[in-house]
Order: sequence, then structure tokens, then C-alpha cells
Amino acid sequence: MPSLFVIQGRSRGTRFELNGTQGAVSIGREAGNFIQLDDNEVSRRHAEIRRVGDAFVIGDLKSSNGTHLNDARIERAELSSGDRIRIGRTVLVYAKDGEDPASFAAVDIVPTTNTADGSRIVRTMREDDSIALATPEDSHNRWLARARSNLQVMYRTSLAVSHTLDIDELLGRILQLVFEWVEADRGCIMLLDPATRELRTKARRDRKAGDAATMQISRTILDYVLERHEGVLTSDAQEDDRFSGGNSVVRTGVREAICVPMRGRYDTVGVIYVDTTVPLIQAVEDGQGRFNDDHLKLMIAIGHQAALAVEDTTYYSAMVQSERLAATGQAIATLSHHIKNILQGIRGGSYLVEMGLENDDLGVLQKGWDIVRRNQDKISSLVMDMLSFSKEREPDPAPGDLAALIDDIVETVAQRAAESEAVIHWRPPTDLPPLLFDPAGISRAVLNVVTNALDAVEGRPHAAVTITAAIDREASVARITVADNGAGIPPETLAEMFTLFVSTKGSGGTGLGLTVSRKILREHGGDIHASSRLGEGSTFILEFPLRLPAADAGTESDGPPTPPPGSAP
Repeated sequence: MPSLFVIQGRSRGTRFELNGTQGAVSIGREAGNFIQLDDNEVSRRHAEIRRVGDAFVIGDLKSSNGTHLNDARIERAELSSGDRIRIGRTVLVYAKDGEDPASFAAVDIVPTTNTADGSRIVRTMREDDSIALATPEDSHNRWLARARSNLQVMYRTSLAVSHTLDIDELLGRILQLVFEWVEADRGCIMLLDPATRELRTKARRDRKAGDAATMQISRTILDYVLERHEGVLTSDAQEDDRFSGGNSVVRTGVREAICVPMRGRYDTVGVIYVDTTVPLIQAVEDGQGRFNDDHLKLMIAIGHQAALAVEDTTYYSAMVQSERLAATGQAIATLSHHIKNILQGIRGGSYLVEMGLENDDLGVLQKGWDIVRRNQDKISSLVMDMLSFSKEREPDPAPGDLAALIDDIVETVAQRAAESEAVIHWRPPTDLPPLLFDPAGISRAVLNVVTNALDAVEGRPHAAVTITAAIDREASVARITVADNGAGIPPETLAEMFTLFVSTKGSGGTGLGLTVSRKILREHGGDIHASSRLGEGSTFILEFPLRLPAADAGTESDGPPTPPPGSAP
């Protein structure tokens, strides 16, 4: 029977039967909905499904995040079996009568050690052996041989256009394929400028490398192809009635040429042009011209494939640029918001400082200065995080004392811990050898995590942050653990903790700290891991490869030192 099956989200595995329902089937976050989804990104009344005849139609109810059908945002659409409906972070599959969406996942890959797998390979074939790449000699049938040859060219063209997103490289490959099949002396690809609609040469190829002289192309032929969207084959353009009165044909002396439009899904994006430099009379004396209708047909097909590829590449580049601009806009908006909050804090602290000075009140003066100082620390931390995130840098490892580095961090945040009435538990290990690491980078990474931990325990009873450091010789890593007894982080939020601008502190966090910490550790060849339990707190583990300074690495040994020669045993 018709049903919806949740394949992604907190309600994963739940089935909702649509048969027997009266009226609209409502979908949303509220308990009153027929299909209630436990998803914070789902509106209270998000969408509804109605039966229209024998079909079911889904409609969006002006939700905040929209309703998506097969990854396309919709207002109203008829459902077909197998359709994927995405509402918030929840994905449902619609199935009609006799179909079970749960069976979509009931496909098992039998391991090689399983005795039930009795498969035996009896024939193999490489890509080069496929019928698409068969050569004309493979068949005695001339028509079939020509068809296979054409199929081979189109197959190779489709491969060429699918393997690159660089337009220059793409057009060069297209011309190379054309020259392999068409006996042209010269060729070029010209694209229409989107703004001026003028043709611009983007690729050229000459059969003889040293013959790259000026290539004159008839404007008459180009205009004909662009206006009529038709491919042109001419064995003597000067005598072709289609181009009568075309002075450019006479001036260029074109004899044999093929020009085809590059027509994509929506418009013509350019042309492919090839011609010969051999006079037509010489070609006739040799027996026949070089170009024929088969060449024209194939080049029209190649032009269409090339146009689709150019459109895809152009749209992809535009999409990437749009995403970059959107990301830049989001970054500017987010950072501006945090800077504005910091400036407001400095302004408020400065007001108290002025008031204390005017009234000679040291208490008010000290309070105002503390506010200014805290916001100075915030702006300094924000700028350092921005610099760390924006720059790709190689760590500059140097011998260092990891315990002493953490001592400095604990001293740096001591005032902050006191204001939060939190206790920092840190006992420097006595067996920690000097290590090779980038002191500035690791210090920044650990400081961000410790600061986050102090924010997490603020206002909690018996607030505490515990820091430990150790080396794991078996795993060959140095490990720093920062644990807090804060409120904990929900699982769905924990998965996004290291995403840029994602913060659990609301307007109080920049969403940069943990992202920067992970970036620094990965630059070192390490990583950061987080775990949390609601109501109990969170733990962050920072790891980077264990590297000992040369002198210490040379003296590391599992056994006692070897006595010098000649010494008594």
C-alpha cells in the first residue's frame, strides 16, 4: 500500500501508511501532525500530502526551510514511486502499492570468504574492447563498420567532455578528436561572448605544427550557421548558392570547409570550424574531396556534445563563484556581528571608566576597566582565529616543553576561570620528554579548546575543567585531553562542532575556535576528537604525531644503556 519510509533522520526506520487517511496528511514538528518528525529544522506545520484521484500530491505549507523532492525545492508536486522527500534533515521515500522501500536497503555484498558465494568469472572485457571502440576492420559489413566508427568517435567525445571542467583543455581535446577522424588541415573553436555576442577564438589546431599562419574564416559562413543553427559543408563555397553575394567567401578563397553550431540545451554557444588548404582542383585530381555528408553529420553531433560540456562547465564555474560570494557574505556578516558586540562591550566599559574618573570612584573604574580588558581579549582572540583560519601554513616545529606550554595557557585563562568560579585541574606530568611541534600553533589550538571548556562550565555547580597531557608510544602520538563537567552537547550538534561559524554559545561565540584548532592539528598531521554526554560534560582529545628532538630520539631505548668499551660488566 502507499507509504512513506524514513531513511534518514531521528525517525529512521519508521513507516507511515497513507491508505485509509481522511483529508490531508500533515507533516511537521508538532504533536498534532499525522507524521510528526523530531527534527529542529522542520516547521511546526511543514507540509501536507493529499490524495488526488489515484495519486498523492505533496504541498509545502510555507515552511521556513522548504520541502524538497528529489533535491529540488517544490511548492506542490505529484509523487511517484521511489521519490525522495527531504524535510529539514529528514529524508523519506515514497512507495506505491506492492513496493517496499525498506527493501531498497536489503542488498548484501557477500564477502569473499563466504562459501555461499559460488560466483566464477568466465569472461572479462576491457573498456578498449567494447563495441563503442570497435574498429571498422572488425566487420565485413561496410555500413556496420561506418556506424561503429561513428560510435567510436562519439564515445571518445563523451569521455573527453566528461573528464575535465577546464574549458581550454576541453576544447583542445575536442579539436584533437575531430582531426583524428576528419582530414582537415586547420580547425578552430569559437565561442560567443555572453555580453557582446561576438565570436572569440578559444582553441585552434593545425595538422602541420609549423603552419600556424593567419586563419581567415568567412563571415558569411559563420553568420549562416549562427542564424539558421545548421551545419554547413561546402566543397566550393564560391559556387554555393547559399553564400551568393558573400564577399568574405571570395576574399578567403575557401574551397572545402565544415562549420557546425555548438548548440546546447538553451542556446548556441559557439561554432566548430575546419577547412582545407589544398585547392579543390587538386583534391578532385586526387579522386575526391576530403569532406562528405558523414563528416558533417558527425561534426554536428560532436558540436552538440561540446556545447553541453561548455554549458556545464560555465554553470559549474558560476555556481562555484556564487558559493564563494555567499560564503564571503556569510563570513562578513557573522564577523561584523561579533565585532559589533565586542565594540558595544568596550563602549560600555569605557563609560564606566569615565564615570569612575569623574567621581573618583576606584570601584567603578576597576569594573569598567575589567569590561574593557575582557573585550580586548575577545577582539584579539577573534583576529588571531581569523588569521589562523585564512592562512595555509606549514607548521614550524621546534623542540619544546608541552607541559610548560600548557602551564602558560592555564595561567592565561586563570582570571577567566576565577570569574566563572571554575577550577582548572592540571598536574604537569613528570615523564613528558621534550617534543618537536609548532609552539605557536599548538598553543592556539589548546587555548581555544580550554576557553570553550570554561564557557561550557560557566554557571554550573562545582564547575571544573581537567587537562591532561601524555604521549602514546605505541600509537606514536602526543595527546592532550580537555574535559569539562558542563551541560554536554546534543549528538546532532556534536557532529557539526568543527564546522565554520557553528557555535553552541549563541551570540556569545564566533564559531571559529574549534574550526581553527582542527585546522592547526591537521596541519601537524594530527586531529581533534570530541565526545559528550548530556548533563555530564564533554571531552576533547587533541592529538599530533609524536616526534622527538634528534638528541632524544637517538637515546630512546627500551633496555639499559650499553656500557662503554672496556668497562667492567
